[in-house]
Parts: sequence; C-alpha cells; structure tokens
Amino acid sequence: MKEKKTIALVAHDNRKRDIIEWVEFNHKTLIKHNLVCTGTTGRLIEECLQKCLPNDEFGNMRMMKLKSGPLGGDQQLGSLIVEGKIDVLIFLWDPMQPQPHDVDVKALLRISSLYNIPTACNRSTADFIISSPIMGRSYKPMIRDYSEYIERKI
Repeated sequence: MKEKKTIALVAHDNRKRDIIEWVEFNHKTLIKHNLVCTGTTGRLIEECLQKCLPNDEFGNMRMMKLKSGPLGGDQQLGSLIVEGKIDVLIFLWDPMQPQPHDVDVKALLRISSLYNIPTACNRSTADFIISSPIMGRSYKPMIRDYSEYIERKI
C-alpha cells in the first residue's frame, strides 16, 4: 500500500446516515486518498463532500462510483480487491435487516479477509482505521500464499 490509499465505502440503506456523518467528520483525511463507492452510497458521499470541501479540493478528489450493491456493486468491489486495487474497506452493513443480496455481502467480506484488507463493519472500527498512523504512510500487508491449498484441491 502506498501513502495514498484507495478506500472503499459501502453502506446498507439503514446505515447510510452513519456513513455520511462519518465521511463528514473525516473528510479532511479522506480527501488525501482515493475513494471507491457503491451505488447510492457514492452519490450521497459525493454530495456530502461537495458541501464540506472548497471547489478546488473537491475537483481534485478521485472517486469511482460502482453499481448499487444488489445490482453487482459488491461483486465489482470484490473484483477490485482481488486485483489489488483496494487498500481499505469501510462497509457499514445492517446486521438487523435481511438483505436480498446477502450472499454477495458474505462474498465481499470473505474476499476482504482472504486478501487481508483492513475492513470496518461498524463506526468504531472505521474510526480506529482512519485514525491509524499507518493511514498516512506506506504499508505492506502480509498476504497468505494459498497455492498449496489450491494444489491440494486439484
């Protein structure tokens, strides 16, 4: 990971207010990094940052918006993790609300764990990650070699 991270931001419907409040509170740190968001979350975060940032700072920000989670955004994000293009995942999911795409959510969380991506599923963990001194410097995470596991299965 380079000093400038690529941070994925995702929130289920009942957690969108939480992620917007979190982005608003942390916007000065977030603008130093690249953002990747799914669907409506991306649109809401973009609106939030437009209000928080001067036009020149907002114009210099890099933000990629993917499809909505249920329409494949979770899978797009998983693919970016596999490709090594995501450094941090902030995924505020709603543990009390069943999701029509629960299998996609589980797959995304599995991939983030498999590729050792720092992942926050609640605001407290997101606060710990964003405030870590490692956020502002290079970091090389340990990636487990699964080739032996794959060869055993064949």
